[in-house]
Amino acid sequence: MTPTPTAAAAARFLAQASMGANRAEIARVQTLGYAGWIDAQLAAPRSGARWDWLMAKGYNDIANRNSENGFDACAWRKLISAPDTLRQRVTLALSEICVVAIDGLVGAGWRSFSAAAYLDLLEDYAFGNYRALLGAISTSATMGQYLTFRGNVKQNPSTGALPDENYARELMQLFSIGLVQLNLDGTPKLNSGVPRETYGLSDITGLARVFTGWDFDMTGTTNATPDFLRRPMAQVAKRHETGASSFLGGTVAAGLSGADALKAALDIIYAHDNVAPFISRQLIQKLVTSNPSPAYVARVAAVFNRDSHGVKGNLAAVVKALLLDPEARADTYIGPGYGKLREPMLRFLGWARAYNAASASDAWAIGNTSDASSRLGQSPLRSPSVFNFYRPGYVPPNSAVSKAGLVAPEFQLTNETSVVGYVNFMQRAVKGVGDVLPDYSTLLPLAANGQQLVDEINLVLAAGQLSSASVGLIRGAIDTMSAKTDAVLHNRIYAALTLVMAAPEYLVQL
Repeated sequence: MTPTPTAAAAARFLAQASMGANRAEIARVQTLGYAGWIDAQLAAPRSGARWDWLMAKGYNDIANRNSENGFDACAWRKLISAPDTLRQRVTLALSEICVVAIDGLVGAGWRSFSAAAYLDLLEDYAFGNYRALLGAISTSATMGQYLTFRGNVKQNPSTGALPDENYARELMQLFSIGLVQLNLDGTPKLNSGVPRETYGLSDITGLARVFTGWDFDMTGTTNATPDFLRRPMAQVAKRHETGASSFLGGTVAAGLSGADALKAALDIIYAHDNVAPFISRQLIQKLVTSNPSPAYVARVAAVFNRDSHGVKGNLAAVVKALLLDPEARADTYIGPGYGKLREPMLRFLGWARAYNAASASDAWAIGNTSDASSRLGQSPLRSPSVFNFYRPGYVPPNSAVSKAGLVAPEFQLTNETSVVGYVNFMQRAVKGVGDVLPDYSTLLPLAANGQQLVDEINLVLAAGQLSSASVGLIRGAIDTMSAKTDAVLHNRIYAALTLVMAAPEYLVQL
């Protein structure tokens, strides 16, 4: 019989599998067990779509066509309050692998709706099939805008103009196979000690021919409403390249329709041996640890290649496998090189989920938190480029991480400005952000006792991983504050939360 997880173990699991732990979710994990909790989350109905919330709030008014109004609110609302918390965590991870950024959605207006439609699409496939996801993003109006293949036309022999290659390149480099050939365990295949490339310029050129003729489906509508941005793109046959297209050792036959050519092209890519280790390793990095062992990657990639029904790309099975893997669950694996720096959004969301932050007005007025000097330095769907906020192989230069041959992706967001900006932002945020206010009813009875207060916050936010030295320092600071009035009790809570969330043991998720 599997033993009941301790509260600390359940909180650690939730740091990997959810948008943040709280006492109710910790108790649920203890009752159901890890696998049972995952199964319940996989079976949970989807929470409401971001698009529908924007519509209900009237953001489809023509006055908003050229603005981003409403997007930050609909994104934060789901991340903070949606009960399908595992789905939200996987959706966020996919949004940082198959990247779209709202600032790059130009030329059609309605950026908030376009961005919301893309997050809703990722959520649709978060527990679905990765091949189906590739098909959906490859006809997504949002992706067509962002990677500029919407309106792409076939080669013009008279002018020498060639199809736009943006999406063909990033589809291979970032969304499917990566730059170098991989073994199942994610290690590179070598020729005389040199990694073997997965593709070259001719492969990009060949694949780009497939992504011609796609454009917005404006059937029965105009851009006076955002409806066209929720539909898959449609084919304009006269713009599509009907000649054969060769890449990655395969060929899309001549004479196919645009839709059939796309299907054939994606099948060629999806058959590549790299897809399973390339995507599996990144999902492990997003949820569990920056430096998974090759054996861990191989176990998860094997599930990606073939689930219990022989299906490739079942993301629900992949997510369950990576969260239940011994390297994720057994404390014996924790050591030098294990874990990951929490990205700023997840630090903030950990607090918001822990204390049931909510917007009574349903306005969710948190806004864009991208400013590193005064806010988080990161905000949903606001990556500076298609390469995400940080690269999966980023190594801080001249660091112990570098000397150890490890990677630390989220450290690409970390510098003197962002460290100070984050702490200053959280010092204000713990009192509420805009109309989003926390519920500290579980902390107020403990606030007069510094040890109990810090222990409780340490458990829920940091899975009990703060060192005794850190706990002692924080408790000592709290105990200098008188506990005689309600105002001071609240200030003790604010200070304890800020100090715990600034502690290295919270910033690093183990």
